[in-house]
Parts: sequence; C-alpha cells; structure tokens
Amino acid sequence: MDLNFKLQQFEGPLDLLLHLIEKNKIDIYDIPIVEITAQYMEYIRAMREANLDIMSEFLVMAATLLRIKSKMLLPVEDNEEDEEEDPRAELVKQLLEYKMYKYMSYELRDRQVDANNIMFKVPTIPDEVSKYETPVDVEELMSDITLSKLNSIFNSVIKRQKNRVDPVRSTFGKIEKEEVSLEDKMNYMLEFARNHRNFSFRQLLEGGRSKMDTIVTFLVILEMMKAGQIFIVQEHTFDDIIIESKMVA
Repeated sequence: MDLNFKLQQFEGPLDLLLHLIEKNKIDIYDIPIVEITAQYMEYIRAMREANLDIMSEFLVMAATLLRIKSKMLLPVEDNEEDEEEDPRAELVKQLLEYKMYKYMSYELRDRQVDANNIMFKVPTIPDEVSKYETPVDVEELMSDITLSKLNSIFNSVIKRQKNRVDPVRSTFGKIEKEEVSLEDKMNYMLEFARNHRNFSFRQLLEGGRSKMDTIVTFLVILEMMKAGQIFIVQEHTFDDIIIESKMVA
C-alpha cells in the first residue's frame, strides 16, 4: 500500500532543501549529503503526481545531490600540494543566497502589512497655536553678556555701518533746486525801474537770496538794456555800475 504525504508548498528545490536543513537543525556549512539526499528523494516520490514542469526542477536538484553524494563517497587522494574543493561548496553558496533573499522578502512583506495600518492626517493646527511664539526671557538671554562682549558687538555694528558708506559720494554736498522765475524777476525790475530813476547794480543785488537769483537779475538787466528801457554807466573799471531808467513812473 502506498504511503500518503501531506506536503507543504515549496517555491523550488532550494526552498525544499532549506526546509530540510532547518527541520533537521543541520549546519548549512556542513550538510550531511547522504541523509539530506534520502529525505529529498522521499519528497520527490511523494510529488510524483504533480506537474511535470515543476517536477523537472526538483529532479535536476536531485541529480545534483546524487552527484555530490557520489563524489563524497569516492576515496580521497592524499595530495598535499592541491587541496580538493568540497563538492558541497557550490550548493552551500546557492542555499545561502536563496536564504538571504527569502528572509528579505519576509521583511518587505511585514513592512507592507505594517504600512497598511498607518493612517495619515492633514495637520489642522489652530491659528493661535501656529502663531504662538515662546516668550523671550531677557534675564536668561543676557546672563552671559559682559561689557567686553557688548563692546565687541557695538564695534562690529559700527564697522558694518562704515562699510556701507560710499567713500566718494559721502563727501558730496547737498544739491537743492532753487526756484527763481524769470518772468517774476522781470516784472519786479520793471516796477523797480519806474520808481527809481538812478540806482546802482550793487543796490539792486542787496535783496538777492542766492547765486541763482543774482544770475537771473543780471539776465533781466541785459534784456532791459536790449529793449532800451535802461542804460548802463560805469566811469572807471571796477567802479559800481550805475543804471539809468528811461521808464516813466
């Protein structure tokens, strides 16, 4: 009578081998090939009715195990120069790599499960809380301040202020625009000439407010001379200029 086995679902031959190693608590670096091969073949016989495409992978591993078993059963030649490689080395390497990726997949699966339990909420902070500022304790802030530090801070501020000053433009004077109307000055001179028959240029400039006012006055006098409204008399060089008015009051 055939024996019935209730098998786990293994993802491949390496998964089955790893299961047998962990089940028997075997050191993966020192696999007892004879024992593992026997257990592996039992699983293969129990899976004989399974899909042949899947079975082919397990049969390839069975052939590999039998090859390793046969190599280990052969007598070992004593050769001190060349140390023979362990026939199980390649299989151990494959098992270690498979085990690493298998447990990494478990870790990723657990993280995915944990991520599904994480809930996010949009921050809803009241305005009075978001605008709150921690009060400044002046005494605590000034506790380690000394006169030397204050002097250093003051000097650094003064230095920054000086660096901002343009050494050339800072020496420029203030330019102010003076509003002197030529028309107003002309009306003033016409009225003055009607009321004064003779007057000096110096007397005319005594009420002058600025250089611009003097220049405009001089231009008005030239214009009145051109129009024949006044005449200029100067007896000697650098003497005062006398203005004679021809206008009737």
